[in-house]
Amino acid sequence: MKIGIFGSGNVGGALAESWAKAGHEIYLGLRDVHNFKGKELLSIEGISAHSIQEAAAKAEVLLFATPAQVVVDMIPLLGELKDKVIIDATNAVRFKPEPYPTAYHAFVDLSSAEVVKCFNTTGFENMKDTQYGDMKLDMFMAGESDRAKEVATQLSQDAGFENCYDFGKGDKVELLEKFALSWINLAIFQGLGRGIGFKVLKR
Repeated sequence: MKIGIFGSGNVGGALAESWAKAGHEIYLGLRDVHNFKGKELLSIEGISAHSIQEAAAKAEVLLFATPAQVVVDMIPLLGELKDKVIIDATNAVRFKPEPYPTAYHAFVDLSSAEVVKCFNTTGFENMKDTQYGDMKLDMFMAGESDRAKEVATQLSQDAGFENCYDFGKGDKVELLEKFALSWINLAIFQGLGRGIGFKVLKR
């Protein structure tokens, strides 16, 4: 796939590296292509730096790992998004993309793309390495678009997650963000550390 990644920090960088190694073509969408966090990513085959507009035009799939509150201002810069898939990996923990409760809702309302919430429920360390002993972590998604969910499922597996469980439709997006807060609470506030992750076990 041709994937545009907006937000080249910890989460965006980890997924860019994993997906490039899986054979995808990665376009980093940047405000300044000469000065940005994660410049070392350009040493990986398949990853290149572009303006926000260029990355959006080239990509079939757009992943957002930016602060949630900036997406309302970014959407007009993206150009035509019909037939493209947006993956919202943001969390409106401290600031919301007003007047929307989450970036997912902003993308649905302001763009013509098919949108899914995914890759927001764990730390970037788990995106770099999903393996815990003999098990791999699971990923989770929510949204209205079946096509976007198919893409998210494939990219979850390409990033090393065993399963990508469907949390439900758009009404479950805010629940999925609260699930992310559960990871943050355990890892940071309860002191378990960032080396923890979620796995669904079945009898």
